[in-house]
Amino acid sequence: MLVARVGSAALLATLLSGTAASAGAFGLREQSTQAQGMAFAGAAAGSGGVSSMFWNPAVITMRPGFVTEQNLTYLGPSATINPTTGTNPVFARLGGSGDIGQGAVLPAGASSYQINDRLWLGIATGAPFGLTTKPNQTWAGEVYGRSSRIFSLAINPVIGFKVNEWLSVAAGPNIEYFRLTLRQALPIPGLSPAAYPSGFLKGESWGVGFTAGATITPWQGTVFGIGYRSSVHHDIDGSIGVPLLALAPLAGQVRANLNTPDKLSVGLTQAVSPVARVSLGFEWDNWSRLGTVGVVSKTLGITVNNLPLNYKDGYYYSIGGEYDVSEALTVRGGFGYETSPIDFSNRSVRLPDGDRYSLNVGASYRWNNQLTLNAAYSHLFLDRSRILAGLGRDYNVGNIAFAGVVDSSVDIVSVGFRYAFGVPPAPAPAPLVRKY
Repeated sequence: MLVARVGSAALLATLLSGTAASAGAFGLREQSTQAQGMAFAGAAAGSGGVSSMFWNPAVITMRPGFVTEQNLTYLGPSATINPTTGTNPVFARLGGSGDIGQGAVLPAGASSYQINDRLWLGIATGAPFGLTTKPNQTWAGEVYGRSSRIFSLAINPVIGFKVNEWLSVAAGPNIEYFRLTLRQALPIPGLSPAAYPSGFLKGESWGVGFTAGATITPWQGTVFGIGYRSSVHHDIDGSIGVPLLALAPLAGQVRANLNTPDKLSVGLTQAVSPVARVSLGFEWDNWSRLGTVGVVSKTLGITVNNLPLNYKDGYYYSIGGEYDVSEALTVRGGFGYETSPIDFSNRSVRLPDGDRYSLNVGASYRWNNQLTLNAAYSHLFLDRSRILAGLGRDYNVGNIAFAGVVDSSVDIVSVGFRYAFGVPPAPAPAPLVRKY
């Protein structure tokens, strides 16, 4: 009986260890089609239009009247994980993951409304975090991950105040929904690895944080912005599903506390001519605050596992520019470099992330005084990276060692529009000069 109890607890820990592997650098930056075209350079200074509220809510004071922007982005990731020397030979025969990348469509939007010369109200919605990966059902790393899904939704009301002609400030609550579903193979003694059943973990939570920021316009043609998104505390309530009746006592409710990383964004946009602008951007994501997450079984009433995430902070650097070809057409481009919080020490099969470089292009077409159409394309190059699980490392499942190499890239296509309600007043006609 004691042996059965210990074995069952080990299987429970195995299932839960997959949740740790998924809670890494799963942030999403795709909140603005216009900003994407410049690699998000200067987003905190308003280069992404009203949608720049994601990085800095104070940008709402940069647009007069009632303006809304809506964006739709398709992410097309591609990633393969192939086992290498060091993988348990029994599992190595199962082969690689296949393409674990799963395409996703991300909507995001922002609107601002000017109350008077000093006061603006705004709201932004989008997905700050997300992850979808799905390898082959049977593969060499199946005990560390068969599928991963993370979904989030943030609703961010904002109030902005224009202090004077060169300084604006804004702040507001950030209401966030977080949900995850994770599956992986359970190594049942006596079964072939190709026949291992899947266990799952599901959980969800609502949490509240805040955003704040400021823009400074020291003189015409120069905008500096700084914005902050706070961490959001999530008390995740979830459940475990196991495939065998003998393990039924382990199925039930679990809970975990997760604090999402806070973000600091800095942007600068400088006009270099009446028709051209250059922008710079910097972002810091405090992923290291995740530390170690304890997962508690409500059924057993104890912490069944301590999950040492040990992520590093993430940094993003970008430069971009845009040029007004005509009064109607603007083209833009940019380059970005990101140092991932995930490296060889904490990389998992659920999220085999690494440092990345991005090339971006985009354009805007002003259809009329009210409607502007936006489009952007990005390609992300990720460094080839290695994974090692088992052998006493953090995400160890018994003695099932897995070593692999990852090749990945991402293509991103985004479209959107900006609509200004109300028609700007027409310029007064020139006075009629009569000769008598």
